Amino acid sequence: MSNTMGNRLCTLRKQRNLTQDQLAEAMGVSAQAVSKWENDISCPDIAMLPNLADYFQVSIDSLFREESSLETPQVVPPEIRKPFDKLLLKLQLRDCDGTKINVNLPLSLLKLGLEMGMETGMMGQINGKTDVLKNIDFAAVFQMAEAGAIGKLVEVDDGEGCLINIFIE
Repeated sequence: MSNTMGNRLCTLRKQRNLTQDQLAEAMGVSAQAVSKWENDISCPDIAMLPNLADYFQVSIDSLFREESSLETPQVVPPEIRKPFDKLLLKLQLRDCDGTKINVNLPLSLLKLGLEMGMETGMMGQINGKTDVLKNIDFAAVFQMAEAGAIGKLVEVDDGEGCLINIFIE
């Protein structure tokens, strides 16, 4: 199987146990349109790409390429690393009811907040799932970022439809 945009969309859809009809309904298109995308007969309209990326909780880049650099954790050599105060912590939350929340925070701001006594459990108030976020060791995330790690560092899937991804960019 070649690695085309259609194949990536088909894989993403099947990973989530969705039918073409369900994806079509979520995107406001016909099932035939989804079939054409997946069979590389046509491509989604460019204006729809952000919706598809958000729906599957991937970057737009990963729809076009085999792997997004953000999806793949990597260590950046010291000579080309961004300074710590320029790094972003990206949280992607999908609650069990399907609610999606994306949060982008400067990593230095989050670190400062935690150093000043902010509890990580407070971050759980974003989606009401304090038990999931409070168990994430943000000190370890900071250490990895300071050592040059970028990409997806944490993925928590509770098996009931709730998903949390933490990226450093």
